[in-house]
Amino acid sequence: MWQISLPWWEFVIRGLIVYLFLLIVLRITGKRQIGQLAPFDLILLLVLSNAVQNSMNGGDNSVTGVLISALTLIVANYAVAYLTFKSKRLEAVIEGRPQVLIHNGQLFEDVMQRARLTHHELEAALRTAGCACIADVHYAILENNGQISVRPKHRTD
Repeated sequence: MWQISLPWWEFVIRGLIVYLFLLIVLRITGKRQIGQLAPFDLILLLVLSNAVQNSMNGGDNSVTGVLISALTLIVANYAVAYLTFKSKRLEAVIEGRPQVLIHNGQLFEDVMQRARLTHHELEAALRTAGCACIADVHYAILENNGQISVRPKHRTD
């Protein structure tokens, strides 16, 4: 139960490799909030976690190996959070920058395509902000966390 079959440092190296790989892949795949995950996104996350488990533990199922792997992931996550807090350049690389989707009623289709954002997702965010159509929007911004911030145009009634 406590006896590990691999050296402790191999768990650390494997965990760091998997963490960095997932960080890069998930950064490339786009911005979505957890609450905005479609069923296929959730399935992907569940299957992905199971797929990378074996690469992290190298077939070792000991409690010690699990604790080393978990601690490695927690420390790596803390280190990335700390580094992105300290460095704006690294923050931009890892978290990305907010992207303007709509400005003064003009929709930027190229930004939507790069972000893999559907018109249904954008329209839902507009409705939530009380905008009936794109023409009613002063600006809409896709934030780093996947949320869409919308500011309606001022109305002169």
